[in-house]
Amino acid sequence: MDNHFNQFTFKPVMQDVIDKLKFHEPTPIQKQVIPAILTGTSVIGQSHTGSGKTHAYLLPLFNQLDADKREIQFVMTAPTRELAMQIHEEVKQIIDHAGMSKTWIAKLLVGGTDRQKMMEKLKEPPHIIIGTPGRILDLVKEGAISIYTASAFVIDEADLMLDLGFIHDVDQLLVRAKKDIQILAFSATIPQQLEHFYRKYLENPQRIRMNDKLSPETMEHLLVPRRHRDASDVIMDISKTIHPYLAIIFTNGKEAADTLALSLLQKGLNVGIMHGGLSPRERKRTLKEIQNLRYQYIVATDLASRGIDIKGVSHIINAQLPKEEDFYVHRAGRTARAGLEGTVISLYDDQDIRLIEKLKHKGLAFRFRDIKNGEWKEIKSWNERNSRGKKSSSTDAEAWKKVKKSKEVKPGYKKKMKKQQEKIKKQMVQKSTKKRK
Repeated sequence: MDNHFNQFTFKPVMQDVIDKLKFHEPTPIQKQVIPAILTGTSVIGQSHTGSGKTHAYLLPLFNQLDADKREIQFVMTAPTRELAMQIHEEVKQIIDHAGMSKTWIAKLLVGGTDRQKMMEKLKEPPHIIIGTPGRILDLVKEGAISIYTASAFVIDEADLMLDLGFIHDVDQLLVRAKKDIQILAFSATIPQQLEHFYRKYLENPQRIRMNDKLSPETMEHLLVPRRHRDASDVIMDISKTIHPYLAIIFTNGKEAADTLALSLLQKGLNVGIMHGGLSPRERKRTLKEIQNLRYQYIVATDLASRGIDIKGVSHIINAQLPKEEDFYVHRAGRTARAGLEGTVISLYDDQDIRLIEKLKHKGLAFRFRDIKNGEWKEIKSWNERNSRGKKSSSTDAEAWKKVKKSKEVKPGYKKKMKKQQEKIKKQMVQKSTKKRK
């Protein structure tokens, strides 16, 4: 099979790594990002989760690594320790495939680890550091490391970095870096505040925006009306009709996640839980249990849709729809990855209709379903029911116009007029039916 990564000017060792990773066709973002990074250009990459952006920067950076220089050459930052750990795993895999485990040195710098031991290990500088901005900044301030030697600085999930308040730490790190450092910033969205930050540090960056499909063809979107039912009851019904490899159930906040998880556990569903309120140790343990397939269902907040890469997700269930379109897209992006199939099932109320309309306007196709007697049934969408109601009310108005109004108001006149209106309406409907025939 042809390897289309040959179009890039990678060294033989990196071509060998690509072959071992079984990469054959670069993803759209890789096609644009890799050549820019290889020429030393700073990049602002905008693309949704699951687009292949991690290897879009890892492969060209490793291609430029100089093993003879024992100094920090690349700094890679991520907003959560879990995401930093996942990037570190990808880095270790590349090093192993290259057969350079004793030559290329990478260190993970995150909280929840022994600081003193970490500082001991950093006495001989690694080539690559991967971590959360806060922990890296602490170690820089304490003199354990210097990032001034670094030639490239990665900001992964930059918009989440902004949301979580870590962009100030990134700013403090870049103040301590070379002025001409190559900055590689990736995010799904670019809010205005992030634009100001980019303007401060990036001179003539290459902007790469992927017009990702909101939804791959292998993903379906189902909407289930709540109808005043308890979310846990509906989800239990759903669980009896689907057979997920792994399903993530999203809520809007930690309290809602805890309440829903407890309710589902009491009903007999084996669920794990993942949100920012857990301690680092609990989150690490839960992630390990997820990887070991202990759970089939995870109740989570949006932390899991952005800052954590959970593999093998076949279903997304929105117990609560988010308030913004981007968060729906991030959640949905957890499934139907790498060409696999995926299903997004969302419980909705009247207050969610505005969001649904916005997503439909952007091109998402929803199917309306409910579960009756343990089976999925197709139902009419809320706006079909509304439009039917409007049709009937406009017929009512037309019929009312044709009613002969009596000048004298006698007892029972309203009843007579209503009867007359119904008769006229019936005639109008019959006439309209004949015309259609």
